[in-house]
Amino acid sequence: MIKRGFPPVFDNNTEILILGSLPGDESLRRRQYYGHPGNDFWRLVGNAIGENLQDMDYETRLTTLKRHRIGLWDVFKAGKRKGSQDSNIREEEVNQFSELKEMAPELKKVFFNGKASGRYEPVLSAMGYETKVLPSSSGINRRNVKKRESEWENALKS
Repeated sequence: MIKRGFPPVFDNNTEILILGSLPGDESLRRRQYYGHPGNDFWRLVGNAIGENLQDMDYETRLTTLKRHRIGLWDVFKAGKRKGSQDSNIREEEVNQFSELKEMAPELKKVFFNGKASGRYEPVLSAMGYETKVLPSSSGINRRNVKKRESEWENALKS
């Protein structure tokens, strides 16, 4: 089954872009980035920027990210995937990153949420952005919680 991602969430003031892979089933059902309640994304980013994103409704979360000059998008525009695991993504269609300089002229840093999206780090780095692959915010990635929190916090505060 082909699954399609969401439009980018950023504006002319965005300085940091966080790229995921492709929304999982629950996120697609809710029509929200990181919509699965077991995903730690909103807690990790909220802790890093000093905002309680978890207790906000989705639109307020997005507005708060923009206020902090943070944007969201995914590496893949679409792809076939059974279930929600990144390892199951096949026949993926990559988003057009060539449009970033025009759509987000202040963009300086691109962070990748996990290894699947992180495979495209060399592409964004070659475009002149500062890049970093962060540990996945997925709820199944809780082996070293403190280290993961520290990496997200250091990236978003630097």
